[in-house]
Amino acid sequence: MDPKSTDLRVGVRRLVSRAGQLTRATSGSSGYDLASAEDGELIILPGAVALVRTGLALELPPGLEGQVRSRSGLAARSGVFVLNSPGTIDSDYRGEVKVVLANFGDAPFSVFPGDRIAQLVFMEVPNVCLVAVDEMAPTERGAGGFGSSGS
Repeated sequence: MDPKSTDLRVGVRRLVSRAGQLTRATSGSSGYDLASAEDGELIILPGAVALVRTGLALELPPGLEGQVRSRSGLAARSGVFVLNSPGTIDSDYRGEVKVVLANFGDAPFSVFPGDRIAQLVFMEVPNVCLVAVDEMAPTERGAGGFGSSGS
């Protein structure tokens, strides 16, 4: 990819030779596909959770995070989801990106090296200033919690 002057630059380091490239399926895709860089087949039994290696490390600029999300096809066909979706990759993290996959399906799920297992979306993170307040401005919803805005 030939970066433009307006593009945010993200460093990508391949930690193992079998690590895949971050690619988007189409020019309009929001997410970059993350692939397994496991040594061999990894079987995730129904109801089980696995930490899957990608073999990649990222260098994100301050103010940017990576969000690891489920692939809709995997979820719909196999019941396999990124458990903590979206998983957050902070801008100061330099270790290997790993994906927490959970198998909510009825059958064992096999992950092979090179299989696309998740997608990575980059999002801006605002620098906020938290301020202690004694009172809060009223809203239509108020303190209504789960289900309070209708069904």
